[in-house]
Amino acid sequence: MDAHTTMWIVFGAVIATVLALDLFVLHKKPHAVSLREAMMWSGIWILIALAYGGVLWMLPDKSPGNPDGFGSVVAQRYLAGYVIELALSVDNLFVFAVIFTSLGIKREHQHKLLFWGVFGALVLRAIFIFAGVELIAKFHWLMYVFGGVLIFTGIKLLFSGDKEMDPKKSLIIRVVSRLLPVKPEIGGPSFWVTVDGKRFATMLFVALFLVEFTDVVFAIDSIPAVLTVALDPETRKADPLVVYASNAFAIMGLRSLYFALAGIMAAFRFLKYGLAVILSFVGVKMIGMLGIPGVMPEFKVPIHWSLAVIGGVLGLTIVLSLLIKPKPPELPPEEKELPPQPAEK
Repeated sequence: MDAHTTMWIVFGAVIATVLALDLFVLHKKPHAVSLREAMMWSGIWILIALAYGGVLWMLPDKSPGNPDGFGSVVAQRYLAGYVIELALSVDNLFVFAVIFTSLGIKREHQHKLLFWGVFGALVLRAIFIFAGVELIAKFHWLMYVFGGVLIFTGIKLLFSGDKEMDPKKSLIIRVVSRLLPVKPEIGGPSFWVTVDGKRFATMLFVALFLVEFTDVVFAIDSIPAVLTVALDPETRKADPLVVYASNAFAIMGLRSLYFALAGIMAAFRFLKYGLAVILSFVGVKMIGMLGIPGVMPEFKVPIHWSLAVIGGVLGLTIVLSLLIKPKPPELPPEEKELPPQPAEK
């Protein structure tokens, strides 16, 4: 059995074991996830992801005589993909918080919803990733399309406002309500409920549907970004294992990260700008692999430089978010001019 097949088996075994442990042992009974529990599992998932990358690093390098090898270069591509996916996932966390609040999903039911949301995301991401890898391998010109999408998304994110979505006014929710009978007053713990012999979807199911839809939207940006750093500049091919494993480990840790960061996500107010720079950077990098005749010469960015740019931008935005506090809202003029009220006797 070659190293590539072995690493696929190891990856599948880790994901299946943790999912089974999570569903049937640790969270058999619904409960609100504590900060300590969330921090512990966030750390565990990060360690698992780094350990997998460490194993890839220690395996023999990829070479003409060993096409199924890995080594340091492939491990760095995996790590870059993992960091990008994890960073982009923070945006998902903001959306999840809005969905749960708007639809009235109680904290003790949120873990179950995110578990099945992640499970669905793993299936959908697999389809997108394998399709994307094959398409780029056969049609190199698609790199212009994916690169353009990333640059456009980065610019759009840079100049976007801070408007929050209202899931209850979402088109997708109106579609679900027309296709399925929904009981809006029931938020859980089940996805379905039977009332007077008729089966209804609860708001927990509606929230799950919205979470899956949101992940598909985010995948349009994140998968091309990870494909870019995972591409071999010489062959212009990406290893599906590197792309999918980096995506999967980041997504698996997303649930714990949500509960760990739920109270402090708003503090990272400059992260959006960092993500905009990273998306634009990887978009230019993807287009640069082909070059634009008469406009941009073909160039290749070494993976260690990509890692340095991604890590540096993320680190800078987090530091700026912590150092530069938002200005307190100004009081209306009429409130500013009010004289001090005398103390009551």
